[in-house]
Amino acid sequence: MGISGKETEKYQIIQAIRELWALLTEKQRLFLITHISLKKLKKNEYIYHENDTPEFLYCLVQGKIKIFKEGIGRRSQIVRMVKPEGFFGYRAGFANDQYSTSASAFEAVTVCQIPLPVIIKIIHENNDVAIYFIQQLASLLGHADEQTVNLTQKHIRGRLAEALLQLKNKYGTEEDGKTLASNLSREDLASLSNMTTSNAIRTLSAFATEELIAIDGRHITLLEEEKLHKISRNG
Repeated sequence: MGISGKETEKYQIIQAIRELWALLTEKQRLFLITHISLKKLKKNEYIYHENDTPEFLYCLVQGKIKIFKEGIGRRSQIVRMVKPEGFFGYRAGFANDQYSTSASAFEAVTVCQIPLPVIIKIIHENNDVAIYFIQQLASLLGHADEQTVNLTQKHIRGRLAEALLQLKNKYGTEEDGKTLASNLSREDLASLSNMTTSNAIRTLSAFATEELIAIDGRHITLLEEEKLHKISRNG
């Protein structure tokens, strides 16, 4: 007998939120699974927009998502990337605030949607879940502090090296262990590194000339990862 679509969807959801799932009672699991849903989005489609009122806590099941903010002259700044099994889009909801950022898909993605009233009810009932999200928020705050220093004090080379290493950490590599699994556009890579697209292209070319990386279209291979770490550390 084949597995039904509903059973497959339930399995995908439980796998994606398994850290949270393990903290729940059976009653809370039943309550959550009856309210959670999967949503599929196409490349460049928005999950939410800046100034929207939050309705859901999201968890990425598959794909790549960027969290970004529009700046002066409509130039966007990527503030965070989400990797599979990562929760996002809930800070504003917990703060009874509107979104201060936007989220969109780098590629086709699948996300879990948990209505905020559902997760807030569970948090009130379950101290372990409350602590889990406190830890998640604390981790994000630490990342934001580090990102602020990186983007304001490091030079262009340090910022780009940091961005390339961050992409490897978030999304991994191809089978060779060196080629980044995330094929960002030059514009997105520039946005992640807080620089202009032209500066990102020039710095990538310099890295390639120095044989720190190899470039094949959007595919970037890290040839000298330790040297990139050194460039990132020295800024």
